[in-house]
Amino acid sequence: MATKEKIMSAAKQFINYINKTPSPFHAVDELKQKLLKAGFKELRETEHWDIKPLNKYFVTRNQSSIIAFAVGGRYLPGNGFSIVGAHTDSPCLKVKPISGKVSCGYCQVGVECYGGGIWGTWFDRDLTVGGRVLVKNGDKIEHRLVHVQRPILRIPHLAIHLQREMNEKFSPNKETHLCPVLATCVQTKLHGIEKPEDTNTPSILQSEKHTPSLVILLCEELSIQTENLLDFELCLADTQPAALGGIFEEFIFAPRLDNLLNAYTATLGLIESCDASLESDTNIRMTCLFDNEEVGSQSAQGAGSSLQELVLRRLSTSTSNSTAYEESIPKSYMLSADQAHAIHPNYSEKHEANHQPGFHKGIVIKFNANQRYATTAITTAILREIARKVDVPIQDFVVRNDSPCGSTIGPIMSAKLGIPTIDIGAPQLSMHSIREMGCTSSVQQAIDLYRGFFQHYPQVFESLNF
Repeated sequence: MATKEKIMSAAKQFINYINKTPSPFHAVDELKQKLLKAGFKELRETEHWDIKPLNKYFVTRNQSSIIAFAVGGRYLPGNGFSIVGAHTDSPCLKVKPISGKVSCGYCQVGVECYGGGIWGTWFDRDLTVGGRVLVKNGDKIEHRLVHVQRPILRIPHLAIHLQREMNEKFSPNKETHLCPVLATCVQTKLHGIEKPEDTNTPSILQSEKHTPSLVILLCEELSIQTENLLDFELCLADTQPAALGGIFEEFIFAPRLDNLLNAYTATLGLIESCDASLESDTNIRMTCLFDNEEVGSQSAQGAGSSLQELVLRRLSTSTSNSTAYEESIPKSYMLSADQAHAIHPNYSEKHEANHQPGFHKGIVIKFNANQRYATTAITTAILREIARKVDVPIQDFVVRNDSPCGSTIGPIMSAKLGIPTIDIGAPQLSMHSIREMGCTSSVQQAIDLYRGFFQHYPQVFESLNF
């Protein structure tokens, strides 16, 4: 069992990660830096791979999905893959392709709802933007990250005097009521920020797609000329930092716990597993972190794409064994790691009486008879044995029969690839709110479980007598 000091240290390091990652692009970039520091080598899909035992690699797609893997010293094509899968995206508001808007003397930014967010929580928050910008640099087009570190946007509530039913029913129109305020038109003119005249060097400012002051701010953040800014993909984010909370600092109050907690801990688990045990491992240890889970995973960089299958096939290629990939699948195992619903003290009736996951009580296994989760008795038995070996407590969760059930990348990947899969996650509250709530124990428990999974799965698999 991890010490309190280790638990708190892990939680603080995770909070530091969350505060640097307002978008999936930042989430992947921060993990890339950790992997590079740990000796992983970057691969490109467009190039030939020369994979060798005991070496460590990663590959990205769209800069928002990443697959990292460490090759066991005894790995041969046809052996299994030990996989932890998670996702890098979270519900948020995204800047529209044409976002410039003026209404009643206010300059606003048009936004689109991404995923199933609790949109009421985005009102009266000090918001900023973060994401990627495509920049022209000579004859090259570069991918740059931007994160404005101050409040520049706000979605103000309507006063209760003008909407008396506010406390009885609040259901904002997602198109008309969620448009954030950037500035007043008066101040914009006083600062001399207006649409420039047409020139021989057209820029995004002259396209009338976005409010000029926003474009100029982005260029200032990146130290580039406006004519070199080609396009961008921006997420809105709360500027309030993630923090430890509760009288005993036992909680994590943060955005994007779903699902950056598992993206982060899976990566650390993989890195920490690469000790002497890798030399005797017959498997490839792998993390697969996908974008677009919150909107169904049906994208080139989502779990519904061919990305993972293509990577697994490349790693299974063998001139002497034409069925190496097919042989590897039943030997493999995947943890689909996505956050779980902790019991809510004010809504305890929403949980089934015998399945009420709590904070500090361990990682949650998620079951669903209708296959919204991929868990089976076999995959559960395997994980329980691994959890026992590394002393990580486990909880069970099943949704009530009279409640809808969310889903994860687990059923998508297990159906697509045929890999035995289990759905798990750390317990949390306020899921899909702009500010979510978890517990400090979960970070270290998840790291320990994922590290132990990579180290022990091949031996546990070999112990199966059926």
